[in-house]
Amino acid sequence: MFGQTITVAGAVAYERVVKGQPIRQRARGKSVVIVGGGSSGWMCAAAIARMAAPNLSITLVESEEIGVIGVGEATIPTMLEFNDFLGLKENDVLRECQGSFKLGIEFVDWFKKGDRYIHPFGFYGRDTPEFAFHQLWLRLRAMVEQGKVSSEAAGEIHQYNLCSVAAGLGRFSPAQGGADTILSTMRHAYHLDSIKYGQMLRRYAQDKGVHRIEGRVVEVEQDPDNGVIRAVKLEDTQVVAGNLFIDCSGFRALLIKGALRSHFVDWSQYLPCDRALAMPTACAGPPAPFTRASADTAGWRWRIPLQQRMGNGYVYSSAFIEDDAAQRRLMQTAEGSPLAQPKPLRFATGHRRSFWEKNCVAIGLAGGFIEPMESTSIHLAQMGIQRLVNLWPGRGFNPAEIAYYNQLMTDDYEQTRDFIVLHYSATQRDDTAFWQYLRNMDIPDTLTAKLEIFRGSGRILPSANDLFSPHSWLAVMLGQGVQPRNYDSLVDRVPEQALIQNMQLLKNAVYKTAESLPSHADYLDRHCRYAGA
Repeated sequence: MFGQTITVAGAVAYERVVKGQPIRQRARGKSVVIVGGGSSGWMCAAAIARMAAPNLSITLVESEEIGVIGVGEATIPTMLEFNDFLGLKENDVLRECQGSFKLGIEFVDWFKKGDRYIHPFGFYGRDTPEFAFHQLWLRLRAMVEQGKVSSEAAGEIHQYNLCSVAAGLGRFSPAQGGADTILSTMRHAYHLDSIKYGQMLRRYAQDKGVHRIEGRVVEVEQDPDNGVIRAVKLEDTQVVAGNLFIDCSGFRALLIKGALRSHFVDWSQYLPCDRALAMPTACAGPPAPFTRASADTAGWRWRIPLQQRMGNGYVYSSAFIEDDAAQRRLMQTAEGSPLAQPKPLRFATGHRRSFWEKNCVAIGLAGGFIEPMESTSIHLAQMGIQRLVNLWPGRGFNPAEIAYYNQLMTDDYEQTRDFIVLHYSATQRDDTAFWQYLRNMDIPDTLTAKLEIFRGSGRILPSANDLFSPHSWLAVMLGQGVQPRNYDSLVDRVPEQALIQNMQLLKNAVYKTAESLPSHADYLDRHCRYAGA
């Protein structure tokens, strides 16, 4: 994703003194102003500073009074690419951010109460040019139904995935070896303290010349003829002028919504949750190498294990549960003793129709929000940053490039939306009004088509630039009870006895490999144990 360094030719030349106001940061030819800090703001600042030309001025404006959300503590494997782009070493990041490793997400009570499955990051078996690995398993399962083999011979699909088995055993190791080894199929991400991560990126960015201004934005200066943003005015009357503005102001969306009025595309008909509570608790034991998402009465609860504490939260719909009842539910179910009172959040699910409008780009929560069920918030911010870097407006703002950026980001959000809606819509739960609504709601046509293709012969046709691989779709569709009627007939060319023997060998090898790995706690102790107070 961030595999290449791109030289910035600079932004559109512009210099203007706002009459009667002091200029704290002048746009001397080429300047970028980032409004808002937190993880998104400092990721932006760090990435732009990493690839910036010497004559590019980068300023970040943030207010300590406003603070940051600081909830998103679980990530997906694309975080590794971003850190690699910046030159940050994995063990250093986890050590400083109290981080632990993540092999996937365990979903509890989603398909039906008492049921659980894991969405792992690694691969199932090995796909071939002719057919996907899971088609072999579907055929083996058909043989079970025909009475040709026992159910133990086929096993469950997760038994052919090293991340799933290792997570269940509490083991961890990064991927190693050549492509023909089972250990090479491992994929991982992190659980980390997002506030500490933002602070780490702040130091990184400031070391590379990013200028930080403390202050609250109270006014946006726009060109009266074309609406282009020229400067932001702070509470203390300072004015920060620039050529390119990046809105990282969170749900407030001060620039993209407040000044440029970019329309919000609301998805509450598909994703009715609109509130969340977040609460840290003391560790109840060694951190597990996976996130847990437990379906609940009117939403779902998360459990994210860090080295020094546990992150807990409840995402819920205010139409189906009162705030006080949601807080009581979180307090009753959270593991470990509370370290702080629950922090309430309100949100709307959806995105800006234009992520990039005129000379302003919205990154992170300012651009859109999809509930953190699959830990996609930081990834979507990273995608916005990556595409801005790739389409950097070095010699002016090209409307065609802006339109292309907006289409790519819209595709990212829609594909992520479909994957999240899948968890809600494919369920047998009807025990509360919330779940009854979800079972009966209309779903996007794009998701309907994907489900119907899978229900036919188990095929998963990848979409362009889809964050979630066919292995991810497979894990969740099977976990949520979506069952194919048949399998791909191409796998019939494999002799039955060879299929049975090879699948058994693979299943055994996956388990033995997982069992040979160090425990997650031992790996953290040896490589990246947090040493702070």
